[in-house]
Formats: sequence, structure tokens, C-alpha cells
Amino acid sequence: MTYDIAAPEPAGMVASLSSLGYSLPAAIADLVDNSISVEARNIDVEFTWAGQDSWIAVVDDGWGMSAEELVTAMTVAARGPATLRSSTDLGRFGVGLKSASFSQARQLTVSTATAGEWHTRTWDLDIVEQFGQWRLLHGADDATTAVLDKIRGTTSRGTVVLWRRLNGYHDSAVSEGDEHTQKQFYAEASRTESHLGMVFARFLTGSRCRNLRVSGTPVEPWDPFMGNHPSVQRLPTEELPLGGGSVRVEAFILPSAHRLTPEEYARAAGPQGWLDQQGFYVYRRNRLIQAGDWLGQRGIRREEKYNLARIAVDIPAETDTEWGVDVKKSSVVPPVGLRPHLNRIARQARTRAADVLRHRGQVAARTHGDPLSYAWTVRRPDGKVTCRINRSHPLVQAALRSGGNNTADVRALIRLLEETVPVAALRVMHETDTSDDPEPFGGPGPADDAALEVAQRIYESLVSGGRSPSASRERLRTMPPFDQIQGFWSK
Repeated sequence: MTYDIAAPEPAGMVASLSSLGYSLPAAIADLVDNSISVEARNIDVEFTWAGQDSWIAVVDDGWGMSAEELVTAMTVAARGPATLRSSTDLGRFGVGLKSASFSQARQLTVSTATAGEWHTRTWDLDIVEQFGQWRLLHGADDATTAVLDKIRGTTSRGTVVLWRRLNGYHDSAVSEGDEHTQKQFYAEASRTESHLGMVFARFLTGSRCRNLRVSGTPVEPWDPFMGNHPSVQRLPTEELPLGGGSVRVEAFILPSAHRLTPEEYARAAGPQGWLDQQGFYVYRRNRLIQAGDWLGQRGIRREEKYNLARIAVDIPAETDTEWGVDVKKSSVVPPVGLRPHLNRIARQARTRAADVLRHRGQVAARTHGDPLSYAWTVRRPDGKVTCRINRSHPLVQAALRSGGNNTADVRALIRLLEETVPVAALRVMHETDTSDDPEPFGGPGPADDAALEVAQRIYESLVSGGRSPSASRERLRTMPPFDQIQGFWSK
């Protein structure tokens, strides 16, 4: 075998890694991955404004590294995707630290200690490009060392990742007194805080939660599914087989605005707003990979009426290849075999979400509609909710008719009232929420014996009241819950 060694040219490789399209929040999230992987309990993201000398650092109290481990961590792709990783390791390609950092800064310095002895290495991209070699510098220049000393203080274990000569800020035109650029700098800090709260929400709650701060402010976890709200609807969880494992999928339908406080509604909108937060949320080892996206499902796109549909997808890290997890850990492509299932679940969730938004209008129609249609009437005069049996309903009139003591009519009426308790209407008009609407007679589909018995009594009552058989069936066909189930009236 004959061959040539075609090693990549350092300057070209640096330019490629710097152009992967990281946003600043996504790049910092990649660094936080490393802190979580070494089981850090406290992670601080520091933004410090100093004009063109501004810097950003991610500091943790994790295991730290030896000098040899530090060099490996600073080497591009020293650990590829085939490398065995622990269950806490959020890494993928072995380039996250470098690619994320090169996308944001010209100088990356990492200082780390396991038991009091600090080891420091620096990538200076100007040096790499000048000499055309991957020269990993020992230590750091005086200005960087002064910043490191300030950050490390008296701690004896942990890791500091420091970015200096920040892209967009290390420019002779930027001064420390530039208020406009300073405001932009700290706006990025705020965006980063929101992004980290979404990506690492599962690590910020529970018995083993981390303390994650941005410029001293604790990061608040953001749950896109509002899991603790009593009005959230949960569709059945599904375990979809993939390879030797499974992918867990659970759909959530959020409450509409009138069932949330203004504060709850604003927070539920998420960092990107309601429209951009609908869709699938893909998690890998509890770390959010992709948020609010329909994953390219055919015929499915973002629309306002589906804002309440959000779906959690948990994928095993061992299926990264099948899911096409990218270097930035910010997007995925679903495996072909799972796409029909994800499409089906998405359509179910979207239908339910649209129904929730239409629900209030339907309730209003019920309170003012045809008196023959509903067994109950729900109103809110003078701010007080009232719920009454509709005296105009044919079964109620049959039961109340003088001399009307037909046991079958009464039995049918009672069963109808049991099956059509107006829980949904009461939720809309009352501030207190409960979960799960009852499905009259078991929900849509062929009518069961109980539904047929009640429908037959209503039909006979309509006929005896002077309607023709065809008109009675037509009326029954438009009368809830028989408008959603199939029987003799729908033929």
C-alpha cells in the first residue's frame, strides 16, 4: 500500500472550526457540558466588560485534570465519537471545547487542578496561524494570568475556561466607555442565562441539581412542558424501538392563555416565543439538543394554532449516529424508521392543541345555542358561575311531563347527565383548574350499548314530540355527544 500523509493545515482547520455557526449561548452551553460531565456541583459563567479586553469564563468545581489530561482535552478531536464515555459524559466528537471557543475568541486558556496544583495551557490562534503549527502554549501571558488568579482565588480543584480577545469586541474601535457595545455585551449574558435555563433544566432540578450562575445570578430552569401545572394534558408515553434500545416520546398540551396568570403565560412562551417553541424537544442524557422544532416532518410546519403542542423525545446517547447529532449538539435528524411514528404523534398533539384554543369559543356557543342540543347550561352572570340542567332538553321534558313516570326515560336522562357533566365549560369560566376532560360514552367511535339506549330514548322522545323520524335522527346527529360517536342516527 502506498499513500500520502495529508494532514490538515492548521490555519485552514482553525478557520473551519471557527465557522461552525455557534451562537454565543450555544458555545457556552458546550463548555457547561464539560463541567457537568466532571460532576461539578457549582458552575459559574462570568461576563466581564473591559472594552476590547473584555473576557468570558466558565468556572467549575469538578474533578479537574492532570497535565496529560489537559493536553488531551485541548487537542482537536483527540476523543472521537467512537470513544467509550461514562454515563455522565455529554461529549460527542471531542471538538466541543475547541470549536465552541474558536467561534467566539482568538485566545482560549484552560487552567485546571485536581489537588492544589494548577496546570494551564493556551491556544492563541494568532500564533497557530503565524507558524502554521498546532503550538499549544504552556501557561499564559501576564494579563491572562492576572485574570486567572482573580478567578481561581484560593480554590484547589476545578477548571477555568477563559476566553479573551472576543470576536466582535477585540477591536481598536471598542473602548471601555462604549455604552452601546457594553449594553450589547451584557444582553448576550442575559440571552445566555435564558438559553442555559432551557438546555440544562433537568440538571437544575431534582435531588442532584447543579448550581449554575451567570455573572452571579442563579439560572432558573425552564420547563417547556409546564409539568407541574394541573391543566396540562399529557398524551400517553410511547417507547419507540430503535436498535437494541428505545426512544421515549411524551406529548404535552399546554393550557390556553385564559387558564394561566399573565406571569405564567409570559414564562411559558420561552426564550424564543410561543411560535418558535412549539414542536419536539429532543434530549440526550437529559441535555436538551433541539428545542421547538417539528424535525422536518412532511406536511407539518409552525402555525399559531399549534402553539400549545410540545413533545419530549429522549434518545439514548448510543444512537447519536442514527439521529445525526451534530458537532454543536444543537440539531438532529430523526432515523427513517421512526419518522412515521413521530409524524403520527405530532399530528395527534397538534389536533389536541388546536382543540384547546377553539374550546372557549365552543363553550360560548353552547351557552347561547339551540336549547335542544345540550343537557347542561353553564353561565357566569355577575361573575358567578352557574351550572343548570337544561329544562328544554327532550329527555328532561319527558321526565318532567305531567304523569311522565317512564322509568326508561328517567334512566336514560340520568345516564346522559352522568356522561355530559360540563367539566370543560366550568374550567374555562372558573379560575381553579383540574385535569382530563371525561369522554362521554367512551369517546369518538362506534356507540356502545349504553349510548345506543340513551340515543334511542332521545329519538323516541323527539318523535313523540311531533318530529318526523328523519328530522329526529338529524337532530340526534348534531346533539353532543352523539355528534362524535356512530350509531343508527349517523346512517
